[in-house]
Amino acid sequence: MDILLKPIVTEKMTNMGEKLNRYGFIVDKNANKLQIKKAVEEMYDVNVESVNTMRYGGKNKTRYTRTGLISGRTPSCKKAIITVAEGESIDFYSNI
Repeated sequence: MDILLKPIVTEKMTNMGEKLNRYGFIVDKNANKLQIKKAVEEMYDVNVESVNTMRYGGKNKTRYTRTGLISGRTPSCKKAIITVAEGESIDFYSNI
C-alpha cells in the first residue's frame, strides 16, 4: 500500500484502459518498476506485462490576491502506466 498512492482516473486514462489495457497510478517517488509491478499484481490480482514510469517536477505558481502576491510550488510526483495481460482489467470502482 505504500507504493501505490492513488489511481489516475481521467478521460484519457479511461480510454487507454478500455482500448489498450493500460492503467495509470501515482506511485512513491523511490519505487522502482519491479516493486510497482509486484504491488499491482498483489492488490488487483492481475498479470502485469509492462511498467512505464515518468517523473514530474513541481511547478512554480503565483496568485494575485487582495493582500498581495502569493507564490509557491506544487509538489513533484511519479506516475506509472501499467499494461495488464490481454483479457484482464482493473476496476477502480469496486471498493466504493
